[in-house]
Amino acid sequence: MARNAPLALTLALAAGAACAQAPTPPAPERAAQLVRMVRQDCGSCHGMRLTGGLGPALTREALAGKPPEFLAAVITHGIPGTPMPPWSAMLQGSEALWIAQQLARGFPEEKH
Repeated sequence: MARNAPLALTLALAAGAACAQAPTPPAPERAAQLVRMVRQDCGSCHGMRLTGGLGPALTREALAGKPPEFLAAVITHGIPGTPMPPWSAMLQGSEALWIAQQLARGFPEEKH
């Protein structure tokens, strides 16, 4: 467990920083892009229905009890030593938090 202590500390600090940001919902066009990104890019590992695959399920039930700020930190910074990459080059912190909040509610379907 001590081996993961630096990761836990990093994620906790990042979660605190994400929490300090006032989340503003993305514009409708950007929200649609983010939904597509999660469904397609994240879905390639977490399953196209987000029910799990190489990565764990991202369903509302699977994420119950995990604060959105923690999930946003994982999205932003990834998890070193695992296939979970950081998405900070593609997302702003508020967007990662928006995604995490949407996941916690049950992620929306992509509109075609």
